[in-house]
Amino acid sequence: MVSRKVVTGDSLTLAQVYLKRGAHVPLHLHDKEQMVYVLKGRVRWLVAGQEMIVTQGEVLRVPSGVMHQAEALDDTFQISLCQK
Repeated sequence: MVSRKVVTGDSLTLAQVYLKRGAHVPLHLHDKEQMVYVLKGRVRWLVAGQEMIVTQGEVLRVPSGVMHQAEALDDTFQISLCQK
């Protein structure tokens, strides 16, 4: 349901993420902020208790230390950038 290609540098991690419709990323948090750019599809995000739908061409910012989870509403391709 989830496939990733990850490149890790000294201070950043870049991930190419494929989510099949219905894929669920469980509730979690990161020590640093994360940016997610949806290239194709739609994802329902829950960030700090606030639900939002992020669609093709939109970017989501997840602040550091904030609980978040995701569910793919369509087959989705996204790029995620996270500080280490």
